[in-house]
Amino acid sequence: MKILYGVQGTGNGHITRARVMARALAQVGAEVDWVFSGRAREDLFDMAAFGDFRLYKGLTFSVKRSRIQYVKTLLQSDLRSLRREINSLDVEGYDLIINDFEPVSAWAAGKAKKEVIGISHQNAFLYDIPKRGDNFLTAWFMRYFAPVTLPIGLHWHHFNQPILPPLVEPSPFPNQPRFNQYLVYLPFSEPEDIVRQLKRFPQYKFFVYQKISAPQDHDHIHLRPFSRDGFQKDLHQCEGVICSAGFELLSEAIQLGKKLLVCPLAGQMEQYSNALALHQLGYGSVATRLDNKTIAAWLPLPRPKQVLFPDVATELAAWLITGNRDLPALSRKLWEGMSKLERSSAFGGLISSQCGNGFS
Repeated sequence: MKILYGVQGTGNGHITRARVMARALAQVGAEVDWVFSGRAREDLFDMAAFGDFRLYKGLTFSVKRSRIQYVKTLLQSDLRSLRREINSLDVEGYDLIINDFEPVSAWAAGKAKKEVIGISHQNAFLYDIPKRGDNFLTAWFMRYFAPVTLPIGLHWHHFNQPILPPLVEPSPFPNQPRFNQYLVYLPFSEPEDIVRQLKRFPQYKFFVYQKISAPQDHDHIHLRPFSRDGFQKDLHQCEGVICSAGFELLSEAIQLGKKLLVCPLAGQMEQYSNALALHQLGYGSVATRLDNKTIAAWLPLPRPKQVLFPDVATELAAWLITGNRDLPALSRKLWEGMSKLERSSAFGGLISSQCGNGFS
């Protein structure tokens, strides 16, 4: 089977999901052509799994002071360039087209009247699940940014909808938490702001991943450039994670039993809603701002137990190859087979019910 697979490149979570699916699709003998958009080639890393992939400019989000600006994103987009890219992408000759919130391949397939199967966390918001900050503009954006004919949503719970558990990437690193060691991933915050805030907690060790060219050490605070292996190693060795409310990192951390403190990216409905679901499920703590009081209240909390998600990628790849389109049956099979360890909501909690802009 020959597959065209489009992936949104602006977020590392989309690429992580694609990496998981690349392995699963290879195991069932599928031939996959990969398309990415939304990030410059020099900013991509650990892309060997995708071979000779194609890269387009696509659409990128406008962000100011850690807040996504949807209207400005549309106004500043080079729609003429996008139209050229859509027209230049040949979607003929493929048995299947898969999309993870990538606009060029989605619109090219739609223009050619092809079936497109969307596999993404964003597709979960097309169903009746917990949402916060939803409005007409965000609903329109989720549905039409990268339109598909069969949306397959991923989330930490089914919420009585035909959505699937997360696609969690296997890791070669052992899960061995070190006392008082934490991972910090806040790519839209400035490194100096993060260092200034964390200096107030010298008894803890923090590994902070940022867009920098070389490692920097500030006593107990260790700034690190983006690296998949380095990030995974520190994730497996930490007690807890301080981050925004993106989906993939939180999914990995939940499965590893890491303590979570999340501060959703302001103005982003997806992250507000992720934080809401995280709190409702008892999987982590949500903060208005990552200030001294908030962090001090969270650091002494105990680690939760792990939640073991099933091997979604293997089941999904087999389902795609067979041509089966009974999504509710696949959803039931995966959730019924999920081995979930007992957790107490006391491990998580809502430190603050409103979502803020990060470090104050």
